Amino acid sequence: MNRPPERFIAQAERLLGPRGFTRDPDLMKPWLTDWRGRYSGAAIGMASPASTAEVAALVRLCAESAVPIVPQGGNSGMSGGATPSPDGRSLLLSLRRMNAVRALDVTAGTIVCEAGVILQSLHVAAEGAGLRFPLTLGGKGSATVGGLISTNAGGTQVLRHGSMREQVLGLEAVLADGSVWSALTPLKKDNRGIDLKHLLIGAEGTLGIVTAATLRLSPAPTARCVAWIGLSSLQQARSLLTALEASAGAALEGFEVLPQSCLDAVLAYLPDARSPLGASHPWHALIELVGDAPALLAEQLLADAAALLNDAVIAQSEAQADAFWLLRESISPAERAKGPAMQHDIAVPVALMADFVDAAVPAIEARWPGTRAFGFGHLGDGNVHFHVQAPPGSDRESWEADAGKEISRAVHDLVSEWHGTISAEHGIGQMKVAELVRLADPVTLDLQRRIKQALDPQGLMNPGKLLARAATTA
Repeated sequence: MNRPPERFIAQAERLLGPRGFTRDPDLMKPWLTDWRGRYSGAAIGMASPASTAEVAALVRLCAESAVPIVPQGGNSGMSGGATPSPDGRSLLLSLRRMNAVRALDVTAGTIVCEAGVILQSLHVAAEGAGLRFPLTLGGKGSATVGGLISTNAGGTQVLRHGSMREQVLGLEAVLADGSVWSALTPLKKDNRGIDLKHLLIGAEGTLGIVTAATLRLSPAPTARCVAWIGLSSLQQARSLLTALEASAGAALEGFEVLPQSCLDAVLAYLPDARSPLGASHPWHALIELVGDAPALLAEQLLADAAALLNDAVIAQSEAQADAFWLLRESISPAERAKGPAMQHDIAVPVALMADFVDAAVPAIEARWPGTRAFGFGHLGDGNVHFHVQAPPGSDRESWEADAGKEISRAVHDLVSEWHGTISAEHGIGQMKVAELVRLADPVTLDLQRRIKQALDPQGLMNPGKLLARAATTA
């Protein structure tokens, strides 16, 4: 590890005070390893500014001293995008203290949040005003607004409402030179050239640090209805989704799919969980409808689509609806508890998702005997969480470094053949940088590198993630 820049540290300590800057190893340790435990790093210190002005001043110090910056929200990312490198040269910049809701306009249906606002807190604030923020995911108790924007997060309601990009009406960000770009005012029409906020959404902190955002809120649904459906195949699920989209329209908010093996893993993982249906089925779907009388609508829709399903049950209470969703949200930790696996966040065209899973599962299992491959996720937007579990008794570290890497490469090759993407909603981070360079369109990569060079010429913004390392391969 390089010797820390003492002058910079002294300046940062004076700027932020004891609450805003620490080098205490015990305080920093939980934030130096990613949520999955795959990546660990070191930092010269952890900064926790309390305002945009402090972020800007700190970034100016970093630019003057050539100190790299790794911005971090809830540290719940899946690709190592918020973890510093082991060389210890970077400053870990936590946005968690910037957690204020600056304004909420009920009439306009907008809310202005700082980057450190936790998604669950955002939900509570919106609900308190009789509205809602229409994006949710399993990590809502830790994921922050800044992190969601930086990775263009998806979740379970993309089918109707779109990803995080569609929810962002305005942004405030600190750029690599410490200047503040503020465009929080939402305008329905604005043709003053390039919409700059879209450069920052999904850029994973490599172009600037999001400090606040104006977000779209939606009317709170009068009621919701959640149903669990047993199916014979993923193809049958696709047919059911098509039928429900035609009949339910905007009332259909979520359509998640999972194989029986995933449900079995969750039931073993959650001691109090129960299977929604009395029998096993090769595939399951979890759907959510909203509106004035969604339960009646669900009954009618499922009756009309009886030929497309094996069995179904409608949640009879909010508690039961939450229990159904908990089964879906517990798949990743339940599968992780079973042993090592390579987890892929991929997407293919919506119409091809069922065909892709049906083709990819046997192809991977045949090439690597003893593995178990399976896909689950958001059927309505083509996002497949495609996991490949190691043979029983495999050593995690050696298997992931050897066969696991080969498997991921093969999965990404398949995705490319099917005209899909190797990152649907979790970002590139540091985990997929090499694969992005290997598989992405060269013209697209070149454009991204030019933007990176223009906005961050010193390469200090989240080094080693997404664009930075890709640029070094040019």
